[in-house]
Amino acid sequence: MSNVAIRNLQIQLGGNKVIESLSLDVKAGEFVVLLGPSGCGKSTLLHSIAGLIDTTSGQIEIGGKDMTWADPKDRGIALVFQSYALYPTMNVEANMSFGLRINGTPKAEIARRVARASEMLQLGPLLKRKPANLSGGQRQRVAIGRAIVREADVMLFDEPLSNLDAKLRTELRRELKQLHKQLGATMIYVTHDQVEAMTLAQRMAVMKGGVVQQFDTPDVIYNEPANLFVATFLGSPGMNLFKGAVEAQGGRAVFSNEHMSVDVSGYPFTQPPVGKQACVLGVRPEDIAVGADQAMAATVSLVEAMGAHRVVWLDFHGTQVAGIVQDHQQIVAEQAIRYAIRTDRISLFDGASEQRL
Repeated sequence: MSNVAIRNLQIQLGGNKVIESLSLDVKAGEFVVLLGPSGCGKSTLLHSIAGLIDTTSGQIEIGGKDMTWADPKDRGIALVFQSYALYPTMNVEANMSFGLRINGTPKAEIARRVARASEMLQLGPLLKRKPANLSGGQRQRVAIGRAIVREADVMLFDEPLSNLDAKLRTELRRELKQLHKQLGATMIYVTHDQVEAMTLAQRMAVMKGGVVQQFDTPDVIYNEPANLFVATFLGSPGMNLFKGAVEAQGGRAVFSNEHMSVDVSGYPFTQPPVGKQACVLGVRPEDIAVGADQAMAATVSLVEAMGAHRVVWLDFHGTQVAGIVQDHQQIVAEQAIRYAIRTDRISLFDGASEQRL
């Protein structure tokens, strides 16, 4: 196992600054996910760790050694791409062992590594098949197996599941999690899929515009987002947002706007509000309580049946508010209804900087 340390990394491509002063520490044996929208720099960062893209400035350390300008073959990494990149004329066994054969690895060692990877990924019955005779999920397993046989200390994944259907993505996601437990290797995984990130990561870095917005455990990032971008990027449906102001009133802290007033005294402010401060109140749909005995009046605009629960969209003075309902109360469109915010689960963001208060 090797740690990966990135120090003040900057990358420019074609005169455009893609990564700017980025620092990140990945512990040995950790599963870290780089999450963000398309174009945020996450794949560029991964490729720079692999040595496929030159850095403009900064430093990349792998296993405590400066690898900023080392060749990819000397970095002790294995990379799994979004495309399977399998050799169509070779069978599964030959695809998995190709790199080892090129490097002159003894035949007995190649056989041992291929057998081990095949057992982990359930590829035994497929070893003599060619890629054309495999499903998409099986091809991606072979690509992952090809990385495993290298027995690298650091494994890099560049959106490896994005070409698969939803069922296969779920299955392979679970297998990757198990694989990490078995191998104990350091894994860095790129995705724009928040479900993949939340379920796979021990820690995840949410990126925007080449800058890490927050780097923490999935639970902390979901429940305590560092800024409005992180808050709205995670969650489906996204976090409900209410613009207003927070102020101290007789020993209490109150958030209010022209349509609502919410006591937020229990909120863990980094600094208690002084005077009246413009801010945005955020609350997840699961923390919206819908029912006849709640405080605020709204109108149901849409009900989405999701199987185990329903997403109820409320029109609150022109603002669309999403609530998740898991009971069996009768709710239909255009119905007048009442709701409340569970204040122990809210987030508050500064109105100007959009940073968490």
